[in-house]
Amino acid sequence: MTRAPVLYLSHGAPPLADDTLWTRQLADWGGELARPAAVLMVSAHWEEAPLTLGATRTVPLVYDFWGFPEHYYQVTYPAPGAPELAGKVRKLLRTAQTPVHDDPGRGLDHGAYVPLAEMFPGADVPVLQISMPTLDPQGLYEVGRRLAPLRDEGVLIVGSGFFTHNLSGLDPSLAFDQAPGWSKEFDAWGREALAARDVDALLDFQRKAPSGRIAHPRTEHFAPLFVTLGAGEADQEAQRTVIEGFWYGLAKRSIQIG
Repeated sequence: MTRAPVLYLSHGAPPLADDTLWTRQLADWGGELARPAAVLMVSAHWEEAPLTLGATRTVPLVYDFWGFPEHYYQVTYPAPGAPELAGKVRKLLRTAQTPVHDDPGRGLDHGAYVPLAEMFPGADVPVLQISMPTLDPQGLYEVGRRLAPLRDEGVLIVGSGFFTHNLSGLDPSLAFDQAPGWSKEFDAWGREALAARDVDALLDFQRKAPSGRIAHPRTEHFAPLFVTLGAGEADQEAQRTVIEGFWYGLAKRSIQIG
């Protein structure tokens, strides 16, 4: 079986489904990928320690957003669960010092199902979501490194966040190619750091990146990138940006490794 790539994508919000450009970009990306045996999803919207595995059967989605029109709460994505994958994740991650918990009622949140609905609209690929047990960049990188063997079994590992994420700077009046200076500055720095394969700088982005603390007042939306980088450590030279640009001022840069 060919080794699966590993992704970091910006997932937007429920209204992403109404954005014809972004939905086409995600659909085209999904169409380019070999069909994965399963998807292992790490979303910015689930922080829980110790690391926790979500539902291994189809359960209702988690509508973890407020104040949106009712139709966004009617969306479904009944992807099959992945109990076999869950067992493999436990074996790879669980140690005496690192417990792994289960939350069998925890469905996919919007960081997971919003992009997956565009990339794999048939909802026929098994999906397992796991929590981020920490926001520490090095800790998440190590999680990714330990999960990397799953790629050789066709598992698509996806870190889902947002390349810049300061909601106070969100501006619906901006065109898709417009953004405030801090968002453009951070995105340009990130593009260069990724192109240089400068993992150390990316892990230390709060100190190394211009506007780092403005682009990410809290780091949970950048954090899934570290899992992606760890899981793709052996294939960094095969890294490429698949989606770039801005959405209401926030950078939607998304990458593939391998």
